[in-house]
Amino acid sequence: MAEPAASARDLRIGWAAAFGVLAVWVGFQLIGRVAARQDFTPWDVGALRYGGAFLLALPLAWHFGLPRIAPLRLVAVMAVAGFGFPLCAYFGFAHAPAAHGAVIMSAGLPLATTLLGWAWFGDVPGRRRVASLAAVILAALLLAFDGTASPPGAWIGDLFYASASLCWAAYTLLVRQWRLPALGTTLTIALAGAPVFLPLWWMLLPSRMESAPVSAILVQVAYQGFLSSVIAGVLYTTAVARIGPASTTLIGALVPGLVSVAAWPLLGEPLGVLGTAGVVLAMAGMALGVTRAR
Repeated sequence: MAEPAASARDLRIGWAAAFGVLAVWVGFQLIGRVAARQDFTPWDVGALRYGGAFLLALPLAWHFGLPRIAPLRLVAVMAVAGFGFPLCAYFGFAHAPAAHGAVIMSAGLPLATTLLGWAWFGDVPGRRRVASLAAVILAALLLAFDGTASPPGAWIGDLFYASASLCWAAYTLLVRQWRLPALGTTLTIALAGAPVFLPLWWMLLPSRMESAPVSAILVQVAYQGFLSSVIAGVLYTTAVARIGPASTTLIGALVPGLVSVAAWPLLGEPLGVLGTAGVVLAMAGMALGVTRAR
């Protein structure tokens, strides 16, 4: 009788972790867009992310330990996941609405992963996956042609969002190819980012940090450094272990809709008819891509 009880407990923990990941992912889009409207450069947000992540990762790494990653592999991981993904995302937030980021980074991630997987490993996508990816591409085009959802220059942010998605897709495939442990690698990235980035930011990169309110700085440290950089990795690992990768990924299908709905009243970023259709189509495409035909 103990085994079914344990299984039910695992499911509860797994789904709780998955919805925790969902909340962090949605907040990452919204809080990142808020930072772009405050007295922060994208480099500033990066600095707050790396500083906060370093402080939180230290005790966690002490407790859980770190994997041994070959130097060249660590450089590759840091290039795409440590620096490429977050910095491209922050530059995207500086130029394009949150809904664009939700569709291109969240719904576009399976597209980027499939394309890179096809190029690197020869993984040819099936018809169901192709249909899913076509839906995501069409969704992005609908958003681009929605005048309400696409202010002038939004295409620049869209390119950064697409670059961020490609970076995270590359990281996903590197984890698969090298069989890197998710939690240990997350902590390694958090510890390695600050010593590299913070001196460069302090000496060379443009900053408006001195004019930012202390409360805004603390919010970004807590969210970008603690939640989205480290805690989300722990929650994601827990969810995958307890309920499986398919169910965990399916939760991500809710991100575009939730971000778009929240961005309207919170950020004043409404969607027109085309943009709304694009968000719905992106969610449907994601769901189609991670569920199996019966």
